[in-house]
Amino acid sequence: MDELVDILDEAGNYTGTTAFKSEAHLKGLFHPTVHVWCYTKNGKILLQQRGANKETYPLKWDVSVAGHIGAGEEITQGAVREVLEEIGVVLKVSDLEKIDVHKTEKRHSNTIWDREFNHTFLTALEETTVLIKQEEEVEALAWISLASFENMIFNDNTGLVPNSKKRYERIIAAVRSRI
Repeated sequence: MDELVDILDEAGNYTGTTAFKSEAHLKGLFHPTVHVWCYTKNGKILLQQRGANKETYPLKWDVSVAGHIGAGEEITQGAVREVLEEIGVVLKVSDLEKIDVHKTEKRHSNTIWDREFNHTFLTALEETTVLIKQEEEVEALAWISLASFENMIFNDNTGLVPNSKKRYERIIAAVRSRI
């Protein structure tokens, strides 16, 4: 779905302009996004398998929830919205713990040049929380142990969306410090 997003400068400051997400990706315009990592107090993390029709990394395992922030939308409100849309869980802003803002630049194709400031959050859930996946975006959801996640990263990362190992390590360390 094409939506309006705020355009940021190279330092992550709002420029006061907006563009459709497709235009931002085509021209490589910086814009804000969110990642929300869901974990349990007993050391599991929720992974999302991207939908088969996704333009980038179809069927790869990824962060629990990811998405674009709509134009004029607060970052935390966008994170709460994305969690509801992608996994059907109602959160409050106070359920989110911000751990990072990460600048990313990745050219996937001639029409997709991701240049984003990614706001990363953690949220604790119960493993028994009812999850309702967004059919057009999400192929599957799976709770896995942190040890299994580490194994995916360091031994067989072919099933994961390619991110730096350091970025994944920061997530694991952040979750471990909270369980």
